[in-house]
Amino acid sequence: MIRLASLLFGIVGTFLAGVAIIAVLTVPAWSDRGMTLIPIAAGLAFLLAAPVSVVIAMWIIPNGRRPA
Repeated sequence: MIRLASLLFGIVGTFLAGVAIIAVLTVPAWSDRGMTLIPIAAGLAFLLAAPVSVVIAMWIIPNGRRPA
């Protein structure tokens, strides 16, 4: 399950970072401070991606069983 979660981490992390960056750029009050908020938003998104990818891996492979 950890192997699947590590594969999903790259996809989920990129997706969440993209969502966070788009959120920073579309909110007018935040886009003024974009140069400082974009790296913060991307970093927090990658930190959030680790537990999210583990949860998604548990949904794909229930009970941690390996497929035959």
